Amino acid sequence: MYKVRRWVVRHSQAFETIYNWLEQGLVKLHPVMQKIGYQRLEKPVAIFEKLCKGLLFDCKMCGDCALSATGMSCSMNCPKNIRNGPCGGVRQNGNCEVQPEMRCVWMDAWQGSQSMRAGKQIHAVQLPVDHTLQGSSAWLRKVREVVVKQEQSSK
Repeated sequence: MYKVRRWVVRHSQAFETIYNWLEQGLVKLHPVMQKIGYQRLEKPVAIFEKLCKGLLFDCKMCGDCALSATGMSCSMNCPKNIRNGPCGGVRQNGNCEVQPEMRCVWMDAWQGSQSMRAGKQIHAVQLPVDHTLQGSSAWLRKVREVVVKQEQSSK
């Protein structure tokens, strides 16, 4: 998994594009998903999301995904679970102080963000993880957020 997630960071611009397409597609499916019921969809979508994001990003399914703002590097892979930049214990070679064989998640995040169109989002402060969302689908939550914003802007 480690090699795959490092590869994804190196190709973050392509994954940003794929993510944007996925988001747009899911937003278009909102009326259908609303009729089915988001509660009914939560478990199957979360399982599929865990498979996809687990393979590509070594996702921990925190339910509060920040991949698009962190260069496609999951900050939850930080042994200290730091959501906003490196801890200050990054070794001179860019590796983690807790797991010296692993590159610092935030070094990867910075590298990945540099090739993304929305790369400046890495400067946005991430709120602490809401642990009540653990295991839930961040995709479904994002769709509902986008739909609410669209409805508010159309008023």
